[in-house]
Amino acid sequence: MNTFSPLFPRRSLLWGAVAATALALAGCATQAPSLAEAPPIVFVHGNGDTAALWQTTVWRFESNGWPRERLYAIDVPYPLARDEDAKPQPGRTSAAEHMAYLKAEVDKVLRATGARQVVLVGNSRGGNAIRNYVYNGGGDQTVSHAILGGTPNHGVWAIPGFREGNEFSGTGPFLRGLNAPKNAAGDEVSGPVRWMTIRSDHNDKFAQPDGVWIGAKGTATHVSAAGPELKGATNVVIPRIDHRETAYSAAAFEATYRFLTGKPPARTDIAPEKTVVLNGKITGLGVDPADPRSGNFSNNLPLPGAQLEVYATDAATGARVGGALLRKTVGAEGLWGPLATQAGVPLEFVLSAPGYATTHIYRSGFPRSSDLIHLRPERIAEADKDASSLVTLVRPRGYLDPARDKMLLDGAPPPGVPAGAGVASAKVKPSGGQRPIAAEFNGERVVGQTWPAAQGRVVVLEITQ
Repeated sequence: MNTFSPLFPRRSLLWGAVAATALALAGCATQAPSLAEAPPIVFVHGNGDTAALWQTTVWRFESNGWPRERLYAIDVPYPLARDEDAKPQPGRTSAAEHMAYLKAEVDKVLRATGARQVVLVGNSRGGNAIRNYVYNGGGDQTVSHAILGGTPNHGVWAIPGFREGNEFSGTGPFLRGLNAPKNAAGDEVSGPVRWMTIRSDHNDKFAQPDGVWIGAKGTATHVSAAGPELKGATNVVIPRIDHRETAYSAAAFEATYRFLTGKPPARTDIAPEKTVVLNGKITGLGVDPADPRSGNFSNNLPLPGAQLEVYATDAATGARVGGALLRKTVGAEGLWGPLATQAGVPLEFVLSAPGYATTHIYRSGFPRSSDLIHLRPERIAEADKDASSLVTLVRPRGYLDPARDKMLLDGAPPPGVPAGAGVASAKVKPSGGQRPIAAEFNGERVVGQTWPAAQGRVVVLEITQ
């Protein structure tokens, strides 16, 4: 879990001004359930991501009275799509495998809750699995509402003859099948499931007319900012949000809550708890067979034998306050907790495992309990092995946009961050020995300590919002 820092109000004002009409329509389309009988919600992350990205969304639902035991964020073991969907590829899943995993998880939730139906909320590729499940896996009977944030429903590209075997090709068989008209009006969705899409007005890197983000700058993708919309669905547009913020932002939560209940949430900030209990999973990095030197092939498999220490830190300096709050070697399931701690106290997580750098992850204080604090040790790239220290700012739930966001890393604008909300991290190589180092992002401040890279150590400053 991460810390909560209030989102700056400018975005909420824009959201209210532009999307009020769409939300009013969404409110008319549904009836507010009693939260005592709130439907279970299953959250489905995107390509290469983890369940941990839903942490703040889960907190917002809890802060509005949604029962914690009816909120499920799933981890796809191999979250990356294949380069060509029909060809097996180690460490990656086909669209059919992705859908089968979602179906199995929904069945588990239905059995655990006794509910007849679930709500599915997906980001990016997660929306592909949701649509596939509803139309080809029996989900039309088990899903009441489907909310798709930033899903490339008409492709990341739609170029005839270009990588059409890929799941994200708008002209390929997978998306053409899902987008086939469902009625005489040509709608791309059908009942009884109620559908909503959430997209950016222009700032989603995977809904761009130019192929810059797919390595084809100057090539027309034949996809516009409206690519995530579906004919026949409630389609919500939120200004300036990026690809991940279509699902994980406060504005996306507000749209989702309204669609499900027919009314606005009581709050979009996160209600703090007096004490928190933290838990999660430690996962590793696979090696891409096509590029064994990469060392960063995403998966969500446990990393048995990994060791973790957790320390409280000083918010101003990042220095440890007292001894370790927890020391543990994780078992086969990779679970590192539980850890009961004081709400709002910043923490340092120190991960070590054979084949990895000792990774110091600094997080702001946690306002609420969560079992979605997934941790992953890093590896030091060959190009960085001569650095004095390695420090990375990461923002898992959104991207970094110099034109939109106020951010600093070690007192300066983060290096190597292009315009257009296209990257979610920035790295510096500070010198000068061990010292405090801070990352700031739109009002949230995370402070850690530098550690010597020569000792095989790296530092991660993780933003929550």
